Amino acid sequence: MEQRIIIEMGMGNDLHGMDYQKAAARAIEDAIRHSTLPIFDSIKLSHNDMRVQVTVAVQEPDKIDPEALTSGLPRGRAHVSVVKGGLNIPNPETGDTAVIATAAVEAFLPSQAGKWVQA
Repeated sequence: MEQRIIIEMGMGNDLHGMDYQKAAARAIEDAIRHSTLPIFDSIKLSHNDMRVQVTVAVQEPDKIDPEALTSGLPRGRAHVSVVKGGLNIPNPETGDTAVIATAAVEAFLPSQAGKWVQA
């Protein structure tokens, strides 16, 4: 059985290029910059024991390459899912559309129940 040990949310955008991949990568980077997991060094856990589930939301999910986003994650066994969400904000004066992506990054470990003793 796995237990979720962390969930972080992030937001990223591409203001002028309407590049969903860039916005999604920035959303993931924003989420993982908010966390650190010292537990791995503290109790000698391997990062390979961690499963990382990323969910990215953009208005046009088919324009995302999930494998490319997976390769940018620094630790664990990662999987990226893409769903419809985020925002497209058109600028009628310039014709540009700002793309806003959101991301949730979840980390799971095998159950640690009974492995820790309070001293």
